[in-house]
Amino acid sequence: MKKCKVALIMVGIFFLMSMLSTGAMAKQLNFSSWLPPGHPIVADMMLPWMENVKKATDGRVDITLLAKGLGHPKAYFDIVKNGMADAGYTCNAYSPGRFTLSEGVELPFLGNSAEANSVAYWRTYKKYFEKADEYKGVKLLGVMTHGPGQIHNSKKVAQSIADLKGMKFRVPGGIAAKVAASLGIVGIQKPASQAYELLSRGVADGVVLPLESIKSFKITKVVPYTTLVPDGLYNVSFYLVMNKDTFNSFSAADQKAVMAVSGEAFAKLAGRAWDAADRVGLADMKANGNSIETASKAFIAEIKEATKHLEEDWIKKANGKGVDGSAALKFFRGQVANYDVIN
Repeated sequence: MKKCKVALIMVGIFFLMSMLSTGAMAKQLNFSSWLPPGHPIVADMMLPWMENVKKATDGRVDITLLAKGLGHPKAYFDIVKNGMADAGYTCNAYSPGRFTLSEGVELPFLGNSAEANSVAYWRTYKKYFEKADEYKGVKLLGVMTHGPGQIHNSKKVAQSIADLKGMKFRVPGGIAAKVAASLGIVGIQKPASQAYELLSRGVADGVVLPLESIKSFKITKVVPYTTLVPDGLYNVSFYLVMNKDTFNSFSAADQKAVMAVSGEAFAKLAGRAWDAADRVGLADMKANGNSIETASKAFIAEIKEATKHLEEDWIKKANGKGVDGSAALKFFRGQVANYDVIN
């Protein structure tokens, strides 16, 4: 009888140790999003990344999307930093003055692929930007840019700065807002989720957005005129962060596993999803019969002349942070040019 009890105790101990080693003590984390679950950022980027983290850690790090976002997009850095959410994401431009270096990857004419730009962004961050520690207080897990921003409006196809001057556009913050102002556009800085309301009520005449967003925000019918700017009128950069205490609570092995599916791997995942979503957006615009034209050489030359000061200004600001702005941009462009995008 005593031998039987001992055997049962030993089995119990073995079972407990087995459970502990295989994830019974999994860390259940929450992830907050300011966009709905069906948006490509969530469905095709964040949720797959969460699943990759779970697989990489054999279930020891399990991240769950909260049913409702915890605040305005501009508050997400502090939401994660203060531990209201374990992880989250947002645009750098939603925090004016907090992030300077990311504006370098938002400049005009940097590339036609979000995948190439996002991977180049991560590599540039690691080589040049990281030392400036602009994400102090959180653990930066990844960065990305959306696809090339384009010109969409309700009035006419724009083929010159004169066509745009005085028009009211919903614009993002950061470099995109400065680009719009340089082209004579009157900028309305509101979240992209408010684009339909602004356009349908006539408050705005147009938007600058990537092709994906026209379908995602259901504005295909209210912006029937699109001008495609080769290599993009601008980009918007995003960051994926985790609460520092949360990340530090992982074992060294799990920290390594999380970063293995974050960083460049996340940039590639997210960028590829953006590119795919842009193709879907373009197809939707064509199916609706929207007018889609590529900017003429003359218009491109006008844009370059009107916005060249933005690069010069950014280089000065980067230099002021101890980063060689010219070298960083040269490196970024080289990474984009040499990146092989496979659709």
